[in-house]
Order: sequence, then C-alpha cells, then structure tokens
Amino acid sequence: MKKTLKYILGLAALVFVAYNSVYFKKLDAVRASAHKQFDASAYARKYYDTRLKPALKNAVEINQLLALARVDKEAAFNRHSHALGIGNIRYFLVQGTGEITGINENDVAVISKNDSTQSALKIATEFVFGNAIRDASGLINLNEFSSTADFNNVSAEVNKIVRNEVLPAFKSTAKKGDRVHFVGAIELNRQHLKLDDLEIIPVALNLIKDK
Repeated sequence: MKKTLKYILGLAALVFVAYNSVYFKKLDAVRASAHKQFDASAYARKYYDTRLKPALKNAVEINQLLALARVDKEAAFNRHSHALGIGNIRYFLVQGTGEITGINENDVAVISKNDSTQSALKIATEFVFGNAIRDASGLINLNEFSSTADFNNVSAEVNKIVRNEVLPAFKSTAKKGDRVHFVGAIELNRQHLKLDDLEIIPVALNLIKDK
C-alpha cells in the first residue's frame, strides 16, 4: 500500500512538473508578434517619399562639388559628404544638368556643365545596388534600427524603388542629345580621391524638353 501511494505521489509530481514546463501561446498572440516585425519596404517607401524627395533640392551641384574637391578636398568632404563610419569612403548627394552623349548597356554617359567647368559622368541605369542612396542624404540614423539586417534591407528596398519607378521611364525615352536633370548619389574615397569618370546612382531623372 505504501509503495502504491509513493508511486501515485511520484507520478503526480512528475505530471505537475511536466505541465508547468510546457508553455503555450495563443495563435493570435503569435500572429500579433509576427506583425511587429520590421517592415523594410514600408520604411523605405516612407523615407523615399517624405524625407529623401524633399531633400533633393539641397543636393550640391556636381561641378561645384568637384571644383571644390580639387582645391580643398577636406572642405568638400566636411561640408557635403555623409557616411556611417569614420573610414575614407563617403557619399554625396549631387545634382546637375547635362547632355546625354551615349546610351550604354549599363549606364548613360552625360556631359554636365556649369558656368565655369564641365564633367563627364555616368548615370547608372542597370546596377542600382549598395548603400549610396541610403547614406548620401545623411537622413537615416543606424540607431533607429534594432539590427544591421533591418538597416541593410532598407537600402535594398530604396534601391528597388529607383529601379522600378525612376529608371524604366527614363530608359525608354532617353536618347543621345537629350538634356537631363539628375539627382543622385556618388561615392568618393577621401584617401584615394578620383574625380574622373564618376558614376551617379540616380534618385531622380527628368528629361528637359525644348520649349
């Protein structure tokens, strides 16, 4: 009898421990938690429409930037560049107007002029990747994000907006001899500065129609 009682008590204790070791979540709670996950696409959409687009008017004119960089590199970088780290790679938000001199497989060649100088540039039309657009404006802070994966996903989504919404119309209508106003991002290395044959990752492209 005593053995039977001990057996019953032991079994009851085991069942009690097992029951309290298992944790069940309601399905609604699981779904709600999933909905709280970071939505990079929504963030990128809002950033592009409400923060980046209004900032485009403040982009530095490309020829002015390059002229300054040739005579005072530090001033050019300190006034106009942005980056997350303290390395030599920096990003600039630039704008300009130029004549299309060539339509290539992966880019469009442009000669951009102002009152004092001109520059030969390439506008990327095929490979819009990387962090240049995200970082050039200086409007996004890494501390806003809980993980670097979320931060990098924003970059991918912003680039996707450009590929899907900016480039198709431009590529389908642009031709040699047209004039275009562009706003975009460029990457420069402070330590190994190269100012020739720069590639612009576009944010906005508008062909200028003759009146």
